[in-house]
Amino acid sequence: MSMLRISLLVLFAAGAAAQTIQLGRPMVDAHNCYPYEGQWGDRIDRALSAGFPVSIEQDLTWYVDPATGQGREVISHAEKAIGNEPDLRHYFFERVRPIVERALRENKRDTWPLIVLHFDFKSDAAPLLQSVWKLLEEYEPWLTTAQKTGNPADLTPFDVKPILAITEDSVLQEDAFYRQVPVGQRLLVFGSAHMNRKGTVAMAPSALLTEKPTTYRRWWNNSWAVVEKGGQAKAGKWTAADMKRLKRLVDYAHDAGFLIRFYTLDGFTAAENRGWDQNYNFGSRKAVTARWKAAMEAGVDFIATDQYEGLADVMESRAAMGTSRPGGGK
Repeated sequence: MSMLRISLLVLFAAGAAAQTIQLGRPMVDAHNCYPYEGQWGDRIDRALSAGFPVSIEQDLTWYVDPATGQGREVISHAEKAIGNEPDLRHYFFERVRPIVERALRENKRDTWPLIVLHFDFKSDAAPLLQSVWKLLEEYEPWLTTAQKTGNPADLTPFDVKPILAITEDSVLQEDAFYRQVPVGQRLLVFGSAHMNRKGTVAMAPSALLTEKPTTYRRWWNNSWAVVEKGGQAKAGKWTAADMKRLKRLVDYAHDAGFLIRFYTLDGFTAAENRGWDQNYNFGSRKAVTARWKAAMEAGVDFIATDQYEGLADVMESRAAMGTSRPGGGK
């Protein structure tokens, strides 16, 4: 069974007509894919150049213009915005318009979703959540959706489109994006399983993930500290025992029906740093490459990194050696 798991199609409803999302299709997860204080404005272009499928993380907060009192959603790493940050419509949706419209014309549904839009909300302010929902409604023809039923445990089938929007485990987000959606209408964004924030390498997968998928909660987000003790900053040489641990976590998630993400796998020197977080740094390209390869081999769905091109190159090299990158490539 484990030999087949990487190509497993997860059915979220019974019947031949059920739409599917493929598990174990490793992709570049472009961590913090937006400018910081006006710097590194090329991040979304770099992410899109990494090939498809690709996951693009957008951190969101609410900004109120002191001159007008008008609020808007902005893309920011900080909860308190300055006001010069880009907005989601123009920075993300309009940037990917040519890609999505071409995908819809070509109608190659077996390659969808091409883009996973990952929200990391820095604020759960009601106006922010409402604004994002309204924006998603405008772009609904581009979005993977699922119908809400009266039972949250119903795993209704996805209607797969070029973009899959996901968010994290906040209860307030679940209220805005699931509970307030009337029965019979379609969900536009999907949350993660509740994260065990005290998780360690000593804990069994069943202790880390205690939930089953629901109509709304479809994926599992993980710190690397549940794979290697102390996480990136304290990691030693990658070992067979580490690989076994990673595979157990991935298999457990997939067997339960969840997509799985690990964050954030970087390896850089001080000279190579482009605004990245040292807490996620393995210290060298050699060290992180070992983890990237392991994550691909294990079938991690979302491999988060700030080094988009580096991971994409490893994926392409792997494909060239005969292990194809499922779902496309560049």
